[in-house]
Amino acid sequence: MVKEQLKVLKTLDAAKTQWYHFTAIIIAGMGFFTDAYDLFCISLVTKLLGRIYYHVEGAEKPGTLPPNVSAAVNGVAFIGTLTGQLFFGWLGDKMGRKKVYGLTLMIMFFSSVASGLSFSHDAKSVMITLCFFRFWLGFGIGGDYPLSATIMSEYANKSTRGAFIAAVFAMQGFGILGGGIFGIAISKLFELKFSAPAYEVDPIGSTVPQADYIWRIILMVGALPAALTYYWRLKMPETARYTALVARNLRQAATDMSKVLQVDIEAELDSAHEHTGNKYGLFSKEFLKRHGLHLLGTTTTWFLLDIAFYSQNLFQKDIFSTIGWIPPAKTMNAIVEVYKIARAQTLIALCSTVPGYWFTVALIDRIGRFAIQLMGFFFMTVFMFALAFPYHYWTHKDHLVGFIVLYSLTFFFANFGPNATTFVVPAEIFPARLRSTCHGISAASGKLGAMVGAFGFLYLAQNQDKAKADAGFPAGIGVQNSLIVLGVINFLGMLFTLLVPESKGKSLEEMSGESHSEEEVH
Repeated sequence: MVKEQLKVLKTLDAAKTQWYHFTAIIIAGMGFFTDAYDLFCISLVTKLLGRIYYHVEGAEKPGTLPPNVSAAVNGVAFIGTLTGQLFFGWLGDKMGRKKVYGLTLMIMFFSSVASGLSFSHDAKSVMITLCFFRFWLGFGIGGDYPLSATIMSEYANKSTRGAFIAAVFAMQGFGILGGGIFGIAISKLFELKFSAPAYEVDPIGSTVPQADYIWRIILMVGALPAALTYYWRLKMPETARYTALVARNLRQAATDMSKVLQVDIEAELDSAHEHTGNKYGLFSKEFLKRHGLHLLGTTTTWFLLDIAFYSQNLFQKDIFSTIGWIPPAKTMNAIVEVYKIARAQTLIALCSTVPGYWFTVALIDRIGRFAIQLMGFFFMTVFMFALAFPYHYWTHKDHLVGFIVLYSLTFFFANFGPNATTFVVPAEIFPARLRSTCHGISAASGKLGAMVGAFGFLYLAQNQDKAKADAGFPAGIGVQNSLIVLGVINFLGMLFTLLVPESKGKSLEEMSGESHSEEEVH
């Protein structure tokens, strides 16, 4: 009985890489392209929103979003993402991956479009509307994390599974890159059509009325990639592992995979396929015994990684300003500022973000998840400390190139390291009936870390002298001390990686222990 039940899964594990594997990567990956575009494109337009809606008559500098509004606009999508990861992770195990997969994309589509619409023209109404729809956008994006990872892991063969899941996640890099390129294109078009003086020449005239369309267009374009893949998501069959191991319909699993793999998979089954198996739940002692430390490992490493990863915005504005990528705001008009920010984001994505992801894709099934994650955290620790201890040396203009190189290497090893592996591993090591839920819990833990990194460190890194802190912020511990704290956080990530098992070259059933439990039953 066990032999017959596992035949379809063994066929999947041994399958050669085929066109359907690449189709699945594209379908799931375009979701992640959309996710990254939608989450990161807000950073292109926050300065513009400040100029349009928070202009102060007679001020020396252009208007900016107040700290509480900025935190809400940037953070509400994180809260939505965290909620979506938990909810859709659980729903993916209850209803099946396929049934929920199209729904997350529809939420993302409508919320992207609605984010660019606003009721009224006053600042308060626009910001409330934007925050409301970006919460729901995040909610849909959150669902994509556990579902895309789980679907890809359950479709893949065991020899290239890591590369396939990592390739889906690597589309995030192209989403960030796509957002930057589109920002460059749209701002350049508007600049050619609606030229304007710099803020210091004409504070009112520097922000042309048409600039209000730019941020709306940038946010709404995020709906396009979601719409393009919706039909194909609906056409994907349910994963064989869910159908066989959770829904207990082995005949259907064999039929679905026969079509997908284009081979005949026999399913000589009778009513005995409804056998009970070991059905321990998430909150059971059995789960705690088998996978408790694994879940602790995946949640803590993702949490710690995202604190460091999302703290990068602390230093970008200083680096960009010093090397001249983004001149002082008052020397530009509103549209040129969007162009300069988009160009800087594009260069960072090209030089640091995208290459790191694809190094992981190329090497994850050769050197393993554990080695890549441990190595990534190690080098992030080294480079953070290398930036922190001689921080005053690096702030000198003559040494800025060295600072940028170390800074770029830190985030190269985040992407060729734990940023990719923390996404891959939770989709491989838990039982099929809890796989999506556990991935959602791990991802939500990461998003909690992202909020700490993006907002906690925004306050923490403020100058220790309140008079020198940014407007509206209290005194903090300073950038140097913040870098030391981030180095310690990366070191802790290295330690918690020791709780995460290596899944390279093993089937999902070997990793989750499902094959053992079923053999015990019969």
